[in-house]
Amino acid sequence: MPWRLTSEFTFDSAHVITGYDGPCGRLHGHTYRVRMDLTSERLRPSAHVKRAIMVADFRTLKWAKKDVEAGGLDHAFLNDLPDLGDDTTAEVLAAFIHRRTMARVRADLPDGDDGADLRLRVTVWETPDSSCEYWE
Repeated sequence: MPWRLTSEFTFDSAHVITGYDGPCGRLHGHTYRVRMDLTSERLRPSAHVKRAIMVADFRTLKWAKKDVEAGGLDHAFLNDLPDLGDDTTAEVLAAFIHRRTMARVRADLPDGDDGADLRLRVTVWETPDSSCEYWE
C-alpha cells in the first residue's frame, strides 16, 4: 500500500464487564487511547475537498473522540451503547470502532468507488500497557 494515514486520540469512558469475576465486573473507567491506520492504493477526494488528494479526512477517523452527545464515545457509559451492551472488552470495542469508522469512510467515497483497496487497523489501549488490535 503506497499510503498510510495514521491518527491517534484519547477519550474517557466508563463500563462494566458483565459477569466478570473481579474488579472489572464493577463500574470503572478508562482513558482509552486509539490509533487508526488506514491504508490505500490511491488518493481520493473527501467531503471537504473535491480533489483526489487524501486517503481519508482526519475528521472521519476521529469521530470517536467526540462527546457521546455528539455521536462519539467520550464520556459515554459504554454499556448503554446498543451495539456493545454487556460486551465492552477492549476486543469488542476495537471491532466496534472499526465498523463505525469504515462506515464513515465509505460514506465519504465518491459515487462508483467501492473502497476495495482501503484497509483499516484499529488499536485500542485500555491502559498504558494493555491494548488490542482489530483489522479485517
